[in-house]
Amino acid sequence: MKKIPIALQLYSVREECEKDFMGTVKAVSEMGYDGVEFAGYYNYSAKELKKILEDLNLKVAGTHIGIDTLLGDELEKTVEFNATLGNKFLIVPALPPEYTRTKEDWLKVAELMNEISDKVKGHGMKVGYHNHDIEFKKINGEVPWDILFQNTNEDVVMQLDIGNAMHGMADPVEILKKYPGRAATVHLKEYPFSAPAIGEGEVNWEEIFDLCETIGGTEWYIVEYETPGIPPLESVKRCIENLRKMGK
Repeated sequence: MKKIPIALQLYSVREECEKDFMGTVKAVSEMGYDGVEFAGYYNYSAKELKKILEDLNLKVAGTHIGIDTLLGDELEKTVEFNATLGNKFLIVPALPPEYTRTKEDWLKVAELMNEISDKVKGHGMKVGYHNHDIEFKKINGEVPWDILFQNTNEDVVMQLDIGNAMHGMADPVEILKKYPGRAATVHLKEYPFSAPAIGEGEVNWEEIFDLCETIGGTEWYIVEYETPGIPPLESVKRCIENLRKMGK
């Protein structure tokens, strides 16, 4: 069993980051998180962000970026920014509807992901995709998630969001077994979403952690969580405390 570091997806505390990025990231570090995954850069340069994280002893676990930032001339800018930042995981968090309506659309996405993967590989980077629930709603009897990951190369990261998958009536345990070595980064989210924190809902975390740490190829656990009615910083603090109690 390998020890996998835990990061926070900063989307969880986006309003706090908007008001006080430095103070928020400092609080995240003090909670005991090992790194952060970005979802926006709050008007900081890559060099500035790298310095902030180094000063707080935090690493970069990835970034969530729109597909448009990985296409055409934008790709070069994206690669340059992330090379300076020291980030290797370029994760698409969702796609516009025109990419996801039919099986043919999903096959085009797979082809596109393979092309981007080949282009960024020489820079030591990987492209990946993060699920919500639509990826598990069948199209003519086929699961979009399977269409995508059965037609992408092994370097394309399957960023499985545990809670979102369960919300889509999928079994994350079976997905991890089906695609060994593909889950380089995994989003830890409880199910149902109303659960107070990770470890306080219905997710079978013991089996999920066992798969991630044996066959998953997982390099980062990434907490993305918001508890209804609880301030986000309190919510993510409770999540990391529970994960540490689980021995993570």
